[in-house]
Amino acid sequence: MFEQAFKNIDDVLRKESGCTTELDYTEQTSWLLFLKYLDGLEQDKADEAALEGKKYTFILDPPYRWEAWAAPKGKDGLIDHNRAQTGDDLRDFVNEKLFPYLHGFKQKAIGPNTIEYKIGEIFGEIKNKISSGYNLREIIDHIDELRFRSQTEKHELSHLYEAKIKNMGNAGRNGGEYYTPRPLIRAMIQVVKPKIGERIYDGAVGSAGFLCEAFEYLRAKRGLTTKEAKTLQEKTFYGKEKKSLAYVIAIMNMILHGIEAPNIVHTNTLTENLADIQEKDRVDVVLANPPFGGKERKEVQQNFPIRTGETAFLFLQHFIKILKAGGRGGVVIKNTFLSNTDNASVSLRKLLLESCNLYAVLDCPGGTFQGAGVKTVVLFFEKGAPTRKVWFYQLDPGRNLGKTNPLNDADLAEFIELQATCADSPKSWSVEATTIDQSTFDLSVKNPHGGEEVTHRSPEEIMDEIAALDAESAEVLQTIRGLI
Repeated sequence: MFEQAFKNIDDVLRKESGCTTELDYTEQTSWLLFLKYLDGLEQDKADEAALEGKKYTFILDPPYRWEAWAAPKGKDGLIDHNRAQTGDDLRDFVNEKLFPYLHGFKQKAIGPNTIEYKIGEIFGEIKNKISSGYNLREIIDHIDELRFRSQTEKHELSHLYEAKIKNMGNAGRNGGEYYTPRPLIRAMIQVVKPKIGERIYDGAVGSAGFLCEAFEYLRAKRGLTTKEAKTLQEKTFYGKEKKSLAYVIAIMNMILHGIEAPNIVHTNTLTENLADIQEKDRVDVVLANPPFGGKERKEVQQNFPIRTGETAFLFLQHFIKILKAGGRGGVVIKNTFLSNTDNASVSLRKLLLESCNLYAVLDCPGGTFQGAGVKTVVLFFEKGAPTRKVWFYQLDPGRNLGKTNPLNDADLAEFIELQATCADSPKSWSVEATTIDQSTFDLSVKNPHGGEEVTHRSPEEIMDEIAALDAESAEVLQTIRGLI
């Protein structure tokens, strides 16, 4: 039923001139799903309060509740179409009254970790792109059919929502920014092994895939106590996201996975000065796939000791800094990080090897990330002690990966098994830190058992490095001219 409802919604959205991509379909479905979810949550809390003889104070005023404007019901429990708005009346109510009212919650909220604040943020960031009130009515009717009051219903809906996010990645353009293959995320979590009571953080949260999968991993613990369940809800998962659409999707994705008021902040993580990070801000676990290939402005680069325009390199510095001593990280990065010869890359490898124990590097084949041609590696590290030995694993599923042949959990089973003991195999080997060149800190090691070099680069990647070196040279020349 859920799957058909999602398909029906997409079919209606395709009629809308303002909705032309999978990103638009997901965005417009998300705000409606959120309001339907919020209505169910409020009803549940009102019922619980009534059982305890208490009165529940609703977040939304009566005219703005789902049951009033979206789906007024008759005695038979079906939508009363005589009372339900449609056409221009419905569209105008949503654009001129509902959205401004909901956006106003940001000012009323007592803090950013409340559901009131999330309501205000979401409805300040996105706009209703459904211009036909008749199409909007049809979509609302489909959304109203969905039920996600029980864990089973939420579980099924979360899977369908994840499929929508995956489709955005497959659709290309910038949709791929929001999607990291879930089998890879699950493998990273099994290596990093987060625990209940630890703070888990993703500063480039995207669709919140890392946080959702970490929640599923920790929630599966046998005999979870009420206190532990509360800790998972309120004090475990933290994220930051720069882009409006990703922020909304992340909130909705976490809600559908069962986290009622996600601790996701809408901000550009990189605008924070590393020197301002205090002990109270630090986290136990970092899991992330920061955007790479982006270029940050000069004033943003000033926040980092190692100056570079490459966003992923700035994020890596941020992640190292924000980890507590003994904290663990699992971070996806372009494989050229292992061998680039520009000053920033060399300095960053030196920082990583000297301030953290880089205990494992997973080399991912091309095609791991659908819609992105770049090759990547996953860095696994623990902060607080220098690297003594690095264990490398070269992932080779034995087939070309792509949209029709994506990465799966079985592909990563051997990696997880061997990593537990850092065992040697035809695909894995270890390198002593003492053998790493102390002038370049080059980590591009050829598999001693044969096979492809870890940092074999495509022409596009080589051109990227040339561009980075050119930019660095231009900056040096500009500095010299300023001194003359």
